[in-house]
Amino acid sequence: MEGHKSSVRRVGDLDTPALLIDLAKMRDNCTKTLAQCTELGVTLRAQTKTHKTIEGAVLQTGGTRRGLVTSTLRECEFYADHGFDDILFGFPFIAHHMTRVAQLTKRLEKFHVFVDSQVAVDALVANSPPPGKMWSVFLAVNCGYNREGIRWDSADGEDLASQMHKASTVTFAGVYVHCGNTYRATQAGDVKQVRDETIERLLDLVGRIRGRGVPCPVVGIGSTPTCSHPSPSMKRLTELHPGNYIFYDVQQMTLGSCKQDDIACCVATRVVGHYPDRNQLLIDCGFTGLTKQGMAQLPSGCCIFRDQPNLKLEKMTQEIGNVSAVKDSLNLEEFPVGSMLFILPWHSCATAALYPVYHVVEGDAVVAEWRPTRGWLLVKLDWPDTAVWTTLTTMPAGFVWDEQSLPDTICSCGRGLCD
Repeated sequence: MEGHKSSVRRVGDLDTPALLIDLAKMRDNCTKTLAQCTELGVTLRAQTKTHKTIEGAVLQTGGTRRGLVTSTLRECEFYADHGFDDILFGFPFIAHHMTRVAQLTKRLEKFHVFVDSQVAVDALVANSPPPGKMWSVFLAVNCGYNREGIRWDSADGEDLASQMHKASTVTFAGVYVHCGNTYRATQAGDVKQVRDETIERLLDLVGRIRGRGVPCPVVGIGSTPTCSHPSPSMKRLTELHPGNYIFYDVQQMTLGSCKQDDIACCVATRVVGHYPDRNQLLIDCGFTGLTKQGMAQLPSGCCIFRDQPNLKLEKMTQEIGNVSAVKDSLNLEEFPVGSMLFILPWHSCATAALYPVYHVVEGDAVVAEWRPTRGWLLVKLDWPDTAVWTTLTTMPAGFVWDEQSLPDTICSCGRGLCD
């Protein structure tokens, strides 16, 4: 197992709030998804944006380190630095990305971008790829989510695919759909309807593209709700690209993607005060440790307190949460000041993004610390006598800047983020 091995510690030793990852549950989630794809006869291209770690991507790929889709170029570079290949930059390509895309195309055996406009295709055609390489390009398709993508029923999709096929420097890799409209569902039946509608719409476009004599090797859809409800119709695809399944969360549970016991991440927090006059307790987790996503979606607020069904996260300020009862009143003596509670988040992608380190646990033991990549670029800090390269939010835990060596123009945090 890669990562920074922690000394023998217990969860109770951690400062809070802290993000905990249950190693066994995460492994099971990854293993089940890989097995499901094998059964369907499709390839898994795992989305990494939920966790953004090397260790998580190793589990998602079954150890092959092949077949990822990311949401930022920084993730692409991060994974390329650690021996991964066949990486798709899953974000609308624009000309401004060209320098970094060219570097990744040169470095990797397989690196892909996706486009959804004539402007993007023109930018690729106008710029030569690195020697001996081709631009590998997916067409992003909108099948109802209405974010990125060419509309499935528009002739523009066929036209762009045909142009890429004819271009001497471009390989048309296939079509890509993120069916994020599954998150608007209120029940599992709605998710299945979106799944089936997306597949039918996408295959309609693929048929029109192939009707023009253009090969379309990859036909892929994604979103964890869709892929957590497999159907025989998915055998007509070649690729799936979910991501949240590695952790799952309360939102996925409400959509029928998983059971509560499958949720592999939680936020550890401590009780910091009792307030009998209003029958509330305070915890040291505010919105900067959880986010406000999902507020008022549940009787318990925007989350679930593990093993404590009568606790409700009533409101949050930056560093503090107010906790009351779902029904009746709390017996505050059951929750001593300093005791720990464990919060299952509404949206694990957003919650995980708040933490520079994940504490990986087996039972009560902290067995490893995983450090995700953060931000969008690698930043160079030019100091008077040295040049230091660092990614802003991936410095090792416990790293201490020597403030005596810092010039007056650099703040004491060393990141240039202080006033």
